[in-house]
Parts: sequence; C-alpha cells; structure tokens
Amino acid sequence: MPTRPGRPGVASRLWYRELPHYPAPPRRYANLAIVVVTTVVLYYMLYVQYAVATSIITHYGMSYTYFVWVSVLGNLVGAFTSLVAGLADRWGRANLVVYGLLVAGLLLVFALPAAPDKTLYTVVFCLVGLVEGIVLVATPALIRDFSPQLGRATAMGYWTMGPVLGSLVVTVVTSTTLDSSSWQDELRYSGVAGLVVFAAALFALRELSPGLRGQVMVSLRDRALVEARARRGGGAAVARAGSPWRQMLHLDVVGSAVAISVFLLLYFAAVGNFVVYFSANFGYSQQRTNALANWYWGANAIALVVVGLLSDRLRVRKPFMLVGAAGSIAATSYFAVLATRHATSYSTFAWLFVAIGVFSGVAYAPWMASFTETVERRNPAATAAGLAVWGWTLRIVVAASSAVLPLVVTSASPLVEHGEAVAAAQHEAGPALAVVNAHPDLFARLAKYPAGKAPQELAARAAREVGPSGLALVRKAQPQLDVLRRYGPEVARASRQGPGQWQTWWWVTVGGQVVFVPFVFVMAGRWSPRRAREDERRHREAVADEELALAGDGT
Repeated sequence: MPTRPGRPGVASRLWYRELPHYPAPPRRYANLAIVVVTTVVLYYMLYVQYAVATSIITHYGMSYTYFVWVSVLGNLVGAFTSLVAGLADRWGRANLVVYGLLVAGLLLVFALPAAPDKTLYTVVFCLVGLVEGIVLVATPALIRDFSPQLGRATAMGYWTMGPVLGSLVVTVVTSTTLDSSSWQDELRYSGVAGLVVFAAALFALRELSPGLRGQVMVSLRDRALVEARARRGGGAAVARAGSPWRQMLHLDVVGSAVAISVFLLLYFAAVGNFVVYFSANFGYSQQRTNALANWYWGANAIALVVVGLLSDRLRVRKPFMLVGAAGSIAATSYFAVLATRHATSYSTFAWLFVAIGVFSGVAYAPWMASFTETVERRNPAATAAGLAVWGWTLRIVVAASSAVLPLVVTSASPLVEHGEAVAAAQHEAGPALAVVNAHPDLFARLAKYPAGKAPQELAARAAREVGPSGLALVRKAQPQLDVLRRYGPEVARASRQGPGQWQTWWWVTVGGQVVFVPFVFVMAGRWSPRRAREDERRHREAVADEELALAGDGT
C-alpha cells in the first residue's frame, strides 16, 4: 500500500491505513475485534442462503443439482480471488476487508433477494463468493499481523469463530424469524448487518506497515526490536527475497492446506446440506434443523477460544491437533452409523453435534496458529501468499465436494424437488387414494381414458363397484393423484436409498479427517511444552543480544 501523502485529511484516513508503529494493546485489541466481527458477518452473508435452501429452490424452480452448482461456481470464483488476495503482502490488507464488506452488504440487501431468475441469482451469488475469497485471505493475515506467536492460537481461535459464529447467527436468526419472514428478508437481514460492520471498519480498521508485518514477532517483548528492524528496512528486504509463491509451494504449506481442507468436509456439508439431509431423512423443517445445528456451532465456537488459550499457555499446537482429530473421527463415525437409524432422537443428534463441534475446535484453532507459523518459517513477509495458497485450496475442495456430493447422494434431487409435493398430495388425497388402492385394476383401466370418455361398460362397472360418491371423491383429488403417479415411485425409491447414500458421504468426511492426521507432523511447532519453553528462552536471549548490537550502532 502507498505511503500516506502530505497532511492527512478525512479522505486520506479512509484509504491510507498503515500504522508506522506497532500499536499499544487497546488499539491492537480493537483492530483484532473488528477483524473477527467482520469475519462473522461475512460468513453470515455467505451461508444464509443454505439455511433457506428449500425455499430458494422452490421459488426459482431450481433442481437440487442446479442449486448445488450455484455453490460450486461461487466457491470456484472465491478460490481464484483468494489467489489475487495473496498480493495483499504488497497492497495491504485493510482496504480489501473494508470495501469488500461494503460490496457484499449491498449485494445481499439489494441484488440477491431481487434476482428475477435463477441465472441472475447465480451471477450475484458468484459476486458474493468473489468478495469472500478475498476476505478469507486478508482477515487471517491481519490477525497474524496483530498477534505475536505466543498469543497466536488465541487470536486465531477468535478468527476461526468467524465462520462458526457466522453459521450460528444464520441458524439463530432463521430459526426465530422464518415464521414471519421470507427467504428474501433473511438475505436482507444479513446484508444490513454487513453494512453496519462496514461503517465501523471504515473509520477504525488499520494495518501494520510492510516493514513491521514482514517480520516474525514471537512476543510483545519483541516490539522495540521489530520497530528498529523496520526503520532499517529489514521487513522490506525479506519481502524482496525471491518469489513468495515459490517459497510457499512446499509440503509443509501445501500439504497442510490440503489436509485441513479435507478435514473440514463435514463442516462444509453441515453448512450446505444439513437442511436438505434432515428434511429428507428425518422429516425436520428448516427451523428445526437450524435449531439443531446451533448445538454444533455453539460448542465449536466455545472450544475454539478455550483451546486457543490453552495452546498459547502450553506453547504447543500439535498435541491439540492430534487429540482433536482423533475425537472428531470417533464422533463423526458414530454420526455416520446413525444415518440409517430413523428412530434417532433429536437430543442424540444434539449431543453428538456438541462432541463433533468441540473436537473439531480442538484441532482447528491450534492448526490455524501453526499454519501461520509454518508460513513464517518460509518467509514472514509472504504471509498473505501462504494464506492465499490455503484459501485457494480450501475453496477448491469446497467446490469439488459440492459437485461430487449429488453424484453420491443421488436421492437428494427427487426428495428436494418433489418430496414435499408428494407428501402434501398423499395427505390431501388420502381418502381418494384409499378408494383407488381398493380397486387398482379398475382405476388402472380408467386412467387410459380422458375424464368422462371411458367406455360405457367400464363406466357402469366403476359406478357399480365404487359408487357415485367414491368416483366423485377420486375425481376431485385427481390433481393430487396425478402428482403421486408422476413422482410417487421416484420419491419412494429415493426415500429407501437416501439414508445409505448419505451414510456413504459421512464416511467420506471421516476419511478426510483421517488424512489430516499425518500432516500434523510436518508443521512448525513443538510437541513438548518444556522444549517450547526452552525455545522461548533462547529467543529472548537472542533478542536481547540484537537489541544491544543495535544500541551500539546507534539505531
């Protein structure tokens, strides 16, 4: 980002956001808080469409497959804008976040709810994905800049609450307002929230200068040394040391990014498909499913912060990642087993979601801290480039999993598209259906002729066997019976196949969590708290020696 020119005015403050000195704790915490709240509201805007998925599908006459491809395209756009956001090491991060919020808020308030057809809805959603891909990289880069390594897991725990609390906000708002609000209103609520946070970020969000952010800061005790190095151009020198992208293309960075992306396959499915899954297989309404998901998001959010604090206190990341992965694998495996057990109670799912949420939080917050430290090990001045590799990988995995899921769960399309209509038809045409089922051969022959055009002999037989009142009942329910004839067999077949197909997908998510485990071993960080404390002591001694040398040079 360019240096602030001349005397600062209002317009200058709204564009030139660099801090020449590492901020004091109150200002640092304020910036961290703005970034976290920004992340929460952005994911609220991104995820709200999934909470009202069945309403959107019905409104636009989409097939379930079409709706899935809306998500696929949005994530693909986000993947490649994540790479663009990797240039934030040169451009800065704050303006990407601030003005990205403005664009997303306007799209959710005005454009997406008013889309006249499914094609334009898809285009606008892709624009929302474009913003999300940029902010996905810029916000954790800001968190890294404002959090020394010894507080990094806590800070990243708060940042990681962004997607989780965004999901929680979605489910809380929709589960309490859908009785009186349309799906368009739900989108607008999220857009208004985004514009409110934009107004706060516009005036308050700042970022470090390139010289400051291009260095490793282990603890706040390093502040004087980091600022002295920045004055000597140390951060800029590191930034020029070779291609940042080439420096990031190593197993510890790329492999770890792939590992966490497949670890989160269950999370992606929870965001995008829980409403569809519980509606089709357990008969839950949108509100009931969103209320159930609150247990997952709430437990996950608490675990992220608590484990972040513990990780920083003990100075280690890897043991938490391993324990969290093992617990999540066990809980998700049990969830997969329950997919074919229709009698499973709401409370069983709720407590299981608490377990999955806690264990995935135990793994994820320390992973985020360790990943930024792994990137710093390669080049601290290329943090945004490293996070761009992660952001691109994450969005590609989301897009791929969204595209593959309908190929595995083929039952989802008929159940989403026709399940509600078939259920309504069965309810409304119940008495007529009983009459038809009592005389299947007769009504099969009558169905070959238009109404009132049956041969006289067949009509007389129908009047004799069924009676005028029965025939009138069937005639009145003919539209519903047509729905049952057209879609009933397909929906019935999907209902039988669906639980097993979903169970297959849940086992795929378990496999993704298993893949995560070996990549824990290639990341930066110690296993032993004692060894980590020894590293910290040696670092303090090195900092003290460098400060003495700088003092001797008169810097």
